Amino acid sequence: MSRRATLRRVGLLVLGVNVVLALLKGGVWLTTGSLAVQSEAVNSVADTAYSLVVVAGLYLTTRPPDFEHPHGHERIEPFVSLFVAAGIFAAGGVVLWQAASALLSGDVTVTRGPTAVGVLALTALVKYALYRYCLRTGRESNSPALVATAKDNRNDILTAGAALVGVAGATAGYPMADPLAAIVVSVGIVYTGIEVVRDNVAYLVGAAPPEDLRREILERALDHPQVQGAHDVIAHYVGPEIDVSLHIEVEGDLTLRQAHDIETAVIHTVQELPEVDDVFVHVDPKELGEWKDDDEVERLADLE
Repeated sequence: MSRRATLRRVGLLVLGVNVVLALLKGGVWLTTGSLAVQSEAVNSVADTAYSLVVVAGLYLTTRPPDFEHPHGHERIEPFVSLFVAAGIFAAGGVVLWQAASALLSGDVTVTRGPTAVGVLALTALVKYALYRYCLRTGRESNSPALVATAKDNRNDILTAGAALVGVAGATAGYPMADPLAAIVVSVGIVYTGIEVVRDNVAYLVGAAPPEDLRREILERALDHPQVQGAHDVIAHYVGPEIDVSLHIEVEGDLTLRQAHDIETAVIHTVQELPEVDDVFVHVDPKELGEWKDDDEVERLADLE
């Protein structure tokens, strides 16, 4: 299945699950009056709202290249991820505010009914499955939006767990366990939002990819038998994908056709890396005096 179809399918799946959970929790809340379940229902409604934006964003980012966007629309995806981060911060703030208000007022309503326990346990299980699925698919498809969605589902596991702690605490005669657990969870939620922002800002500002990937790019270029060296190797994010430019050093007595073949071979071998989009190679003949030392290349290639 193509990356486009995969991302759209996962986005619709997440949206559908959030709608079902919101309806289920809303029904249980109306039946039991549980504060914990009410908070979870509100959380699922918020998840449904941002899931709509994620689905729309994934639809836009997977559209094919056109005249106005010749390199495609993948650069939209980090903005979708930042929207998810905003939703994560909002969820963390709401959980913290509700928990602190309940703790300060001493008014905590937690149901002991098995229905509330069941819906919270079901939520945790479903969200764990979504978390694992979205994380795996996001990494395989190189999709920051799906990875951010996976982290948000991880937050939902924590909030459902906190609600379960509240129910268990009420059953044991300690109703304040609910807001105390929720405060701890809210800190974890906010930290996850910071993670998502940090990861996606790197995509937006054109940061360099991890060092092991930069080394792999260089090694692939130097693996060609007629490439004697390289310098000015630059790899940076353009959205979630990587653009590469480099100078390769060759003997100067090659024909134009031979130099062109070497350049094409290097481009193709670097583009075989799934994270890499465009590769730009400049050929430097030895006789022109353009071969030069490059400390970063020597460090990455362990040539020192």
